[in-house]
Amino acid sequence: MPSSRQHIETVMNVVSGAIAVPAEAEEHLIHRSWIRCYRDYGLDPASRHAARIEPSPRLRERRARHERYLQVARAGMEQLYRHVSDLGYVLLLADADGITLDCVGDDSAQSPLSAGLVLGADWNELHAGTNGIGTCLAERRTLTCHRDDHYYAGNLGLSCTATPLFDPHGELMGVLDVSSLSSPEARESQHLARHLTALYGRMIEDANFMQRFRERWILRLGTVGALIDVNAELMLAFDADGVIVGANSGARRRLGLFDSTLTGDLIGHSLSAVFRDRVAEIWRLARGADAAERGLLHTWAGEGYHATVLAPRAAARPAAVVDAPAPAAAAAPAPTLQTLAGDDPRMETLIERARRLVARPLNILIQGETGTGKEVLAKALHEASPRAAKPFVAVNCAAIPESLIESELFGYKPGTFTGARSRGMVGLIQRADGGTLFLDEIGDMPLALQTRLLRVLSEGEVLPLGADKPVPLQLVVFAASHRDLQARIAAGEFREDLYYRLSGAVLPLPPLRERQDRAYLIRALLRDEAERLDASAAITPAALDCLLRHPWPGNIRQLRNALRYALSMADADGIDVEHLPPEVVDASQASGIAPPTAPVAAPAAAADAVPRSERAQLLDALRRHHWVITKVARELRLCRATVYRQMKRHGIVSPTQLH
Repeated sequence: MPSSRQHIETVMNVVSGAIAVPAEAEEHLIHRSWIRCYRDYGLDPASRHAARIEPSPRLRERRARHERYLQVARAGMEQLYRHVSDLGYVLLLADADGITLDCVGDDSAQSPLSAGLVLGADWNELHAGTNGIGTCLAERRTLTCHRDDHYYAGNLGLSCTATPLFDPHGELMGVLDVSSLSSPEARESQHLARHLTALYGRMIEDANFMQRFRERWILRLGTVGALIDVNAELMLAFDADGVIVGANSGARRRLGLFDSTLTGDLIGHSLSAVFRDRVAEIWRLARGADAAERGLLHTWAGEGYHATVLAPRAAARPAAVVDAPAPAAAAAPAPTLQTLAGDDPRMETLIERARRLVARPLNILIQGETGTGKEVLAKALHEASPRAAKPFVAVNCAAIPESLIESELFGYKPGTFTGARSRGMVGLIQRADGGTLFLDEIGDMPLALQTRLLRVLSEGEVLPLGADKPVPLQLVVFAASHRDLQARIAAGEFREDLYYRLSGAVLPLPPLRERQDRAYLIRALLRDEAERLDASAAITPAALDCLLRHPWPGNIRQLRNALRYALSMADADGIDVEHLPPEVVDASQASGIAPPTAPVAAPAAAADAVPRSERAQLLDALRRHHWVITKVARELRLCRATVYRQMKRHGIVSPTQLH
């Protein structure tokens, strides 16, 4: 192993261009990382790297955010550790920011756990220099950072092998890392560790995939038919219309429709766009899912794969085999906090607060204009809470007639009033027991019922109409209103004590016209509506610009309706300005609203759907800040990962990567 001085000289020779490495050599990845560390991040290889440890409260929050995924990953890590424990390795699992969320290994003084490889350690390349976790995140590929590959001289004793972990949509979730403090000098000594790390990384990905899509149809493919049940090389999740909603890494790598370097190409396409076999053949396999019936499917590229189909949990089989998928459309997946927003600072703050709140039995008040997605946020909060498996009961207080709202909410006993059901009725409040009660438009609830609701919240029990004995309850209430409840309190139209019962926390949803992630929302809603209508999700830059400039007084609800109209009017080439509702076009031209800074790209189905200004704006910022990504991200109000994704999408390459 070279001395610290020799290592620093080598690093400086590489970053200055005095040493050139062939592009096909694996060392090229390491040297490219050294150049990033020196030129982009301003790191001095001669300085001493001080490990950063995430504070305990923030670490707990990160772990809670990935709880289900961590359970899957932990099982894989423990199994892998049994293979490498005698060799002195420690296993780390990091998130997409480089923070270690879990570790498995000996905690003695001789273990790598004593060298900063600990729970909560921050190994992002931005400040930790070249290392297994951070460089794997930057390169998005399996690699070994062996001893003097590290940027800082203080890490020369470490040997780290890391593999990236992707979610079913191709987004980077994090890294699985295997590290050792005492390894042989030769890089070849890490070949077995590299093989096992990559193997178990894919196993963790696929286990997460299976858990994520338990309620969807899953097509499992492989080149060896006898092994599909235990080792499906490729997996696709699809809905009841035969539309792909998820793909594992193997499927994205080998079944890409356009360019294998693009992630997510498969998502949103029909199975018929991938396989030349009739979709009826796949539904035939689906009908025999319980019998593990196998078939042979051929891609349009001529590759053949053995295939089986796993049925959704508690889902009905297709009744018949037809060319066009016959089953009714499956319900849309529940919303998640992560999918509610793009790069909008206000929404990022709101979601960050929401993540902290949902773990507690706290009533939450959501304020926002009509159509801003208050119920969608409430559902996402419920799904992220410990009550996710319990009922989510939504009540629109403005939609139920005043004469019925009391019986609907509180229920009643048999014979309570004329016309009542002979067996009585369990009220909506009681149906939410153990889960979440969502009271939409709470500001329109009559005063008399506000008093009864206050008692429910105060006493934790509900008294059905005609009953003598109250029923105990355990529930959390999410309330929402577009009205100014403080003004209604002042006017004597809303109880102040009820307001404070409901507003354990207040989450203000911004109107669509004020959000900086409008392009992200347009893309997400367009993809969703295109799937429902079996239409092309392509959109021209002019049409996208028109949508970005519209003031949207009806917010997201109005935007969704406009996209449905446009998809119905458009042809196979996608949406142009002429396909948008006339009132949207007229209002957009008169609004004077500028598109948000650095809008997110339009759907991948149309490469020309991204406004040209995004590339120019990003390139200007990169040049102005001398390609320092942190400063560019701060100016554009984006995270660093988003900047890198946009650079890749637009084919922008840093001058430091040209060496």
